[in-house]
Amino acid sequence: MTEPATVRMPAAFAGSDLDRADHIRADADALSGLMDWRARLLKMDGLAPVAGADNCLEWGTLADCEPEDELVFLGLLGGKGCFAAVPQPGKSGPAPAMPTIWHMLATMPAADLATYGAARSLVDWHMRHRFCANCGQGTRIAKGGWQRSCDDCGADHFPRTDPVTIMLVEHTDGRLLLGRQPRFPARRFSALAGFVEPGEDVEEAVAREVQEEAGIAVRDVRYVASQPWPFPSQLMIGCHAMTDEDALTVDETELDEARWFTREEVAEAMQAGENGAAFIAPPRLAIANTLLTWWLER
Repeated sequence: MTEPATVRMPAAFAGSDLDRADHIRADADALSGLMDWRARLLKMDGLAPVAGADNCLEWGTLADCEPEDELVFLGLLGGKGCFAAVPQPGKSGPAPAMPTIWHMLATMPAADLATYGAARSLVDWHMRHRFCANCGQGTRIAKGGWQRSCDDCGADHFPRTDPVTIMLVEHTDGRLLLGRQPRFPARRFSALAGFVEPGEDVEEAVAREVQEEAGIAVRDVRYVASQPWPFPSQLMIGCHAMTDEDALTVDETELDEARWFTREEVAEAMQAGENGAAFIAPPRLAIANTLLTWWLER
């Protein structure tokens, strides 16, 4: 991989004000001492955020929990313990694709957005890992919610983050390759992306994904920026790569379409938003938007 970008790119869902306080997680007495009247409980509707004035996250107290809820320790804020509740099965809340939720997230303060993203990923993991993957028995919460343990076989399980490469592919003539997934709205184009597979590094994942989805070879892979993405829990690894190849062979199981765009077309789309003439740019919360901004400004 070539020399990385020297300027840290701002990313949505990163930059929480919470101190994660790792030293408290395994200290049962210290953790118990934080569960008093001063403790704060992040209000969530299943996995959806609950926002109040100025679209900031709403906090309650531990008295707002259901008796059967498990508590996840998010960290410290102003010396107070901050927690989130893991709802019981069947209480997942509104679907994350609802426009109202995305509007809320798009206008939420950056630090609150990052706090919600971490909480959502962690709570979602607990909801999906109530049973041991080793023996099938029920698991219990441990280390303040940063582990689940099986008392039957002794296995410990930890929250996972899945690495995903997302890349801008630039032709030597200055055009940029973007694709449209089947689930995208009409005319929405974004950077190509795909999960890093076992046994490959980031450069190999970038090259493989571009070859699979668009049928071209790339070189000079460069790391640009990263972003946590809590739907459910990915780390988006933003990259840039070059190619000398022009003809595309689109994998229609992955993409509906892939096209080359000029710098002028990308600039117009980024400025015009939903009214873009050439295409509709990725939303501001997505790292693809950050990558396109970087590409236009570098």
